[in-house]
Amino acid sequence: PAEEAEDASKLTKRDRSHLENTLKLNEDKPADDFSGVLQRLRKIYHSSIKPLEQSYRYNELRQHEITDGEITSKPMVLFLGPWSVGKSSMINYLLGLDNTPYQLYTGAEPTTSEFTVIMHGPKLKTIEGIVMAADSARSFSPLEKFGQNFLEKLIGIEVPHKLLERVTFVDTPGIIENRKQQERGYPFNDVCQWFIDRADLIFIVFDPTKLDVGLELEMLFRQLKGRESQIRIILNKADSLATQELMRVYGALFWSLAPLINVTEPPRVYVSSFWPQDYHPDTHRDLFLKEEISLLEDLNQVIENRMENKIAFIRQHAIRVRIHALLVDRYLQTYKDKMTFFSDGELVFRDIVEDPDKFFIFKSILAKTNVSKFDLPNREAYKDFFGINPITSFKLLSQQCSYMGGCFLEKIEKAITRELPDLLGSIGLGKKPNVLSCDITGCGETPKNRYRKP
Repeated sequence: PAEEAEDASKLTKRDRSHLENTLKLNEDKPADDFSGVLQRLRKIYHSSIKPLEQSYRYNELRQHEITDGEITSKPMVLFLGPWSVGKSSMINYLLGLDNTPYQLYTGAEPTTSEFTVIMHGPKLKTIEGIVMAADSARSFSPLEKFGQNFLEKLIGIEVPHKLLERVTFVDTPGIIENRKQQERGYPFNDVCQWFIDRADLIFIVFDPTKLDVGLELEMLFRQLKGRESQIRIILNKADSLATQELMRVYGALFWSLAPLINVTEPPRVYVSSFWPQDYHPDTHRDLFLKEEISLLEDLNQVIENRMENKIAFIRQHAIRVRIHALLVDRYLQTYKDKMTFFSDGELVFRDIVEDPDKFFIFKSILAKTNVSKFDLPNREAYKDFFGINPITSFKLLSQQCSYMGGCFLEKIEKAITRELPDLLGSIGLGKKPNVLSCDITGCGETPKNRYRKP
């Protein structure tokens, strides 16, 4: 080991200029000022979406409340994957934290047991999870609901780094397949879901020695359903293999992931080695460097599209709130229709909740405009929802109108179909399309913005 340590110290560090150039870290151009757009976005949310959300207690269905801190927060990049594949090393490398007091701890055994949020701050400092959750200006206050045990496993690190002015990184505990959820002492999957719902880019990191997919990883991919466009898969430590072996490992990785990601277009897999040491001699340096630049461009694209992504996120949220309101309204209408003077209200409603299809509740919602069957929540969720919220505590949508304020449903529909798309259009006008050269990106690899019509 002593000799190995000596060899390691002899390893030359790799040149970082491509990092600085691709991420534009040396440019002193002022960041785009989107404060006006954010003001309008907050106004639309508070006046057109939140009233319906509160009236039909949407938060109790999805546990998803949007705070002002979240509307104004920076894009978030989430690192997931098995233990010891190099997630923390990759963050250290991107931010140049190696050999500084604030480098994330790395090693061959499972080292990260916390959710670590790396964000911008004027000087290096660590923030306890309890403090982060108590500060409502940050976007992490909703994490309080996961309890004290979790907050002890949440840590924030502020670093004065140019890249963090534009993006926040989240490092997660590695997935250990033989470990039970209960051993963590907090609802690990729920916490992951919270971060997944808010991430703009999700890096799932593997290394050549950990390609087996067990239950915990399978569960994670189930939680990533619908977020395929944000996922990038990274095969790290690629320079530790000879070419033929690398080809075999690459194939094996696709083979293990194929059943878990069923989309027509497979996610992009980046093959490289993300740490500061130079690539091993006799490996495909050029390929690894190109892959790394491609990944950095992906990251840059997310930063540049942050407003579009934010508006799309709020619009997606509004669509779900609207569907939830239509469903509760339909349950209530059916209940009122079935009630007679002699009925037992509880029995009547139990009948409806147990078998909504008998009363065409979900079918009738699909018949409405702009409702996709993929957006419909699951029927079981409503059994739990009405277990906590009695049907009689809700009002029909037709009664949710006021002379001055208009109707809740009309307002949210106007936000979804007109106001949010208009806001999206207003940003588009000021931006020039990025001209990317094909030899760097391999063309066709810039992330598509799925929300903008061609």
